[in-house]
Amino acid sequence: MATDLTAPRTGARPDVASIQRRTLRLLFTTQIIGGIGVTIGIAVGALLAARIAGTAVAGVAQSAGVVGAALLAVPVTRIMARHGRRPGLVLAYAVGAVGGVLVVLAAATRWVPLLFLGMLLFGGGTAANLQARYTAVDLAEPARRGRQLSLIVWATTIGAVAAPNFAALADRVTTGWGLPPLAGPFAFSAAAFVLAAVVLLGLLRPDPLLTARRLAAADTPAADRPSVADATATAVAAEAPVAGGAGRPAAAPVGVRAPRAAGMRAAWSVVRGQPAARLGIAAVAVGHLVMVAVMAMTPVRLGESHADADVLRLVGIVLSLHIAGMYAFSPVVGWLTDRLGRRAVILGGVGLLLAACAVAGTAGHHTPRLSVGLVLLGLGWSGTMVAGSTLLSESVAPGVRPSVQGLSDLIMGLAGAGAAVVSGFVMQFAGYPVLTLLAAVAVAPLVALALRPVPTGAPDEEG
Repeated sequence: MATDLTAPRTGARPDVASIQRRTLRLLFTTQIIGGIGVTIGIAVGALLAARIAGTAVAGVAQSAGVVGAALLAVPVTRIMARHGRRPGLVLAYAVGAVGGVLVVLAAATRWVPLLFLGMLLFGGGTAANLQARYTAVDLAEPARRGRQLSLIVWATTIGAVAAPNFAALADRVTTGWGLPPLAGPFAFSAAAFVLAAVVLLGLLRPDPLLTARRLAAADTPAADRPSVADATATAVAAEAPVAGGAGRPAAAPVGVRAPRAAGMRAAWSVVRGQPAARLGIAAVAVGHLVMVAVMAMTPVRLGESHADADVLRLVGIVLSLHIAGMYAFSPVVGWLTDRLGRRAVILGGVGLLLAACAVAGTAGHHTPRLSVGLVLLGLGWSGTMVAGSTLLSESVAPGVRPSVQGLSDLIMGLAGAGAAVVSGFVMQFAGYPVLTLLAAVAVAPLVALALRPVPTGAPDEEG
């Protein structure tokens, strides 16, 4: 591992398969730890915000975490573009830990601005969890990218299932230490983020992104080789046929050059010129928008037809089924992504999202049918997330990949935050069925983009 990988075609090449296996095991472990930290905060965040700031702004405090994750994607991916995955992931978890500590201080002082700042920074944990899925495919074989990305997504299921029990335990333990009620879970979240950061800092070596860049440079003829800083943009020109007649993007060749500073502007420049990258970002963002819009108002819908004594129990059951739909089947979704092609699975995810809106929107006050709709919603999100993220990652060169992935997470986060805010107004003035109808309509542009023919020549320069 000490070999100078920047020296092209000379010396021993690293054992990429061994590095990838080690990276996947490490990411799987830290994803569980980080997932517990994130979900503990989500489980009690709205309740804590309601006690400190009032019920009216509890939802806004929750949205602050979503916005924080989206905004933090920009500096985190800029660091990754320059220094690799390890420092970016460590920074994201560290910021999330600081946010957890600030929320605890806000609970103790009942200072509302500190609460909002803490929730904003708490989004760092989510930002790290999202970026981990991209780290999983830096060194993945083209035929296994979907499965390996989905494996890291699936690891979140373990954290999401375990976290509610940890939240109750954390609250009981820290209340005995003198912390205010509901503040303890955020203290445990901060500890989980610190643990994940320390593990990554010590063990994510060699860095998978830097290794991928050096291998790409070593495989490029000297006359055609740009510097690592300059080789920041390329894309898939066509989809190679695979078994079953479906298509799958081939490995991206080194080619189109982007600006030296691989920031959001350079990322947007690359995405504009690459149809596959545009589809990947659109799939992730639209799937997340629809999921958040419908999921956020489902507890309110249940509250319309059930007594207070029953609604929390029902919300827990319905949302647990929804989370299972999001994460539990992601390995199957990843396998289908590799077997059938990225575009086919994106369209399948779109179909599930539309079915979810139809079932949930017409369920009335029939809770079992509403639960089926939320499971379909989670499955549709999984399809668009896994296939879209895989397509995006392999559509651009390693040099610009972190920035493009950060742009995707920024758009996804802002889309989800906007959906959460707008869905409340739609729910209040038009009702749940209209909300699900508008969510279904929002999928239409993604369908048009996914059905657009892929050029068979050089990447297009439209826009």
